[in-house]
Amino acid sequence: MSASSRSKNSLPPIDSVVFDLDGTLWDTCAVCAQGWNNVIAKHQIDFRSITAADVRGVAGKPHELCVREVCVGLPEHQIKLLSDESEKEDNRLIAERGGVLYPGVAEGLAALAARYPLFIVSNCQAGYIEIFMATTGFAPLFRDHECWGNTRRPKADNLRALIARNGLRAPLFVGDTSGDEAAASANGVPFVFVSYGFGECRAAAAVVDSFRQLCDLALS
Repeated sequence: MSASSRSKNSLPPIDSVVFDLDGTLWDTCAVCAQGWNNVIAKHQIDFRSITAADVRGVAGKPHELCVREVCVGLPEHQIKLLSDESEKEDNRLIAERGGVLYPGVAEGLAALAARYPLFIVSNCQAGYIEIFMATTGFAPLFRDHECWGNTRRPKADNLRALIARNGLRAPLFVGDTSGDEAAASANGVPFVFVSYGFGECRAAAAVVDSFRQLCDLALS
């Protein structure tokens, strides 16, 4: 979405902020690509080397769907093997190496948490959010989280469940893909699109180009 096409950034009153993770708070595409390649090499799967750009191109979707879209042409049993084992290998490598936080995220989350309860809803695999919390030290800033790996449910369903169990009345959802926008829309939740992430968005309550800009908007 170009700057000229953006509507004036403004938000309705909110009582909480729910974040997507990859492409919104950090980037682990290079580490995940290495994880996929490790599994490919281990099982001698006949496929080209996976790149960070491959992972970035499907980021935001459930892990198994990401593998299917990147590894077109592999037989079903290898898709399943690569999907199952790369979930674990990605988590192992990220626990060792961490990810790349976007500028302003550390300071911004602390500022936002001082005013709002913070949450995460992601299409990542089980254990991934916990690794994000552990490697960044951000666990005290977040009240709750949910992911596809835990429930095998769509993001809209996981967002709905998190809102219900935490009694949120006016949450804001922040993300970087059309899937995030759709999940927010399905729950009647205003959506802020972060343009520095992996995806695109057609209509959002607001569009920001940096995490600092998000904080200025939410804290104004």
